[in-house]
Amino acid sequence: MSIAQSSVSPTGCGGRRMVNLTLNVFTGRWFMMFASCLIMSVAGATYMFALYSGDIKHSLGYDQSTLNLLSTFKDLGGNVGIISGLINEISPPWVVLLLGAVMNFSGYFMIWLAVTRKIAKPPVWQMCLYICIGANSQTFANTGALVTCVQNFPQSRGVVLGLLKGFVGLSGAIITQLYHGFYGYDTKSLILFIGWLPAAVSIVFLRIVRVMKVVRQTNELKTFYQLLYLSLGLAGFLMVVIITQNKLQFSEFAYAATATVVVILLFAPVGIVVREEFKIWRRKEEVVNLNHIAVNITAENPTNDYATAPPQVEKEVSCWKTVFDPPERGEDFTILQAVFSVDMLILFTTTTFGVGGTLTAIDNLGQIGRSLGYPNTSITTFVSLVSIWNYMGRVASGFLSEMLLAKYKFPRPLMLTIVLCVSCIGHLLIAFGVPNGLYVSSVIMGFCFGAQWPLIFAIISELFGLKYYSTLYNLGGGASPLGAYILNVVVAGQLYDKEAQKQLTASGVTRKSHEEITCTGVDCYKMSFLIITGATLFACFISFILVIRTRKFYRSDIYKKFREVAEAAHTEMVVSPSKPPSGPPPERKGGEEDNG
Repeated sequence: MSIAQSSVSPTGCGGRRMVNLTLNVFTGRWFMMFASCLIMSVAGATYMFALYSGDIKHSLGYDQSTLNLLSTFKDLGGNVGIISGLINEISPPWVVLLLGAVMNFSGYFMIWLAVTRKIAKPPVWQMCLYICIGANSQTFANTGALVTCVQNFPQSRGVVLGLLKGFVGLSGAIITQLYHGFYGYDTKSLILFIGWLPAAVSIVFLRIVRVMKVVRQTNELKTFYQLLYLSLGLAGFLMVVIITQNKLQFSEFAYAATATVVVILLFAPVGIVVREEFKIWRRKEEVVNLNHIAVNITAENPTNDYATAPPQVEKEVSCWKTVFDPPERGEDFTILQAVFSVDMLILFTTTTFGVGGTLTAIDNLGQIGRSLGYPNTSITTFVSLVSIWNYMGRVASGFLSEMLLAKYKFPRPLMLTIVLCVSCIGHLLIAFGVPNGLYVSSVIMGFCFGAQWPLIFAIISELFGLKYYSTLYNLGGGASPLGAYILNVVVAGQLYDKEAQKQLTASGVTRKSHEEITCTGVDCYKMSFLIITGATLFACFISFILVIRTRKFYRSDIYKKFREVAEAAHTEMVVSPSKPPSGPPPERKGGEEDNG
């Protein structure tokens, strides 16, 4: 065969090229990233509790302590993802996503049946179980999609975490607009909506999200910024719509039009995805053509230059024997080494009291607004403001911390400490009931709550490695329900009920059985949020200890090994077609794939 003939054969006909291009798009890393963005954009139903908590309280006759207990189990399910992490260690991401979809629908569907009284009133423990299962599906979506993206883009982990966690933060506003388009103002139907929508999206993209070979593209960061700009456009549109809806009464057609625009903006990144995958496909074709020529030349002059030595098998040491002998920071810790490390203990404590405080504020926004005399339209606005600024905090901390780390070696733990200090301002605004201060506090709470998560998860990945990241990621997130229980149920819930009972006794009115108890005025939450402010300041102090401990590590080149892996993968992609391996392919994790 001549060289001229061999250079023509790989291209094939136009129809086959189009099929290959389409397949390349749907199996590419960027389409996987887009699919993960969509999964995350409907995975934040736990942040919408304030919208439907009133229906639960009224329909089932709960007092505030019982409602806060339900909220705590919601936070417990939404943040404790050890099970999803362990499943992800031994199975491909599609298994995790499928389990999450089933849990999401079953949990919220049972809550909807109870609230609409289609079934008998369940005991409190059953309602806690239902909301815990439904909320726990969020950890399966995070583990299946977000953790997989971090593993596929390790050198851009801060950006990836910021963007995807940003979509989670924005999901409250996204789902709210879609729900208005479907159901209007029927908040009971919202519970059903957040049951079936996230499950449907996850099922559609089950086989798209998967682990791929790490390859660093020259324009990778630029592409992420383009995705960021589109998401900012979506956030800006939602902000305008929320303000407009607070001022005007929308018709059904207006809600449907708004929901349509939201869907269009959600799918806008497809254009960027197709463009990037086309560039990758074209480069692959050029490499294949050149290597096809080299293969023919090599076939005429065969050699054994490419024979490889048999792989060396390292003897594994029991993880129990190395618990207290961890590697250097940045290397791959085992799960036990990370759990028993001082750095993880500091992070866990910081998350407990820092994130726990902002989570308590967000969960109680509806009740805080009612106690301070805000109208129902304003309460909906608070929830949407928290959602949008939650998004802003996540993308800002993710992108900004990555930029500052790359240019100035600015440590992420220091940025986490700063964010915790800022959140104290929001707590104090609630504590003293500043007029119209709840609007400002909603912005601060949303931003700080969102900014904390990408920083915490990026710090975990940097200090303890990516080998067991799916489990360690969920371990770090599991601290916030503990803080939420302490600050939400034990502190805020009980102090609210105590003040409400005091007001009821002073008024001389006898409370009827199963009648909800309400509190009005600044004193309902004043002492609670003074205590929460103190707990957050304690978290700031603990976080600063981590800054001191890791200052030397963050001054080093923490991404060096990932650049070397990416360069090796790029070299293999260029050379391997002309150098077929002599031995069997290496074993890989179940479900792990690559796109060439």
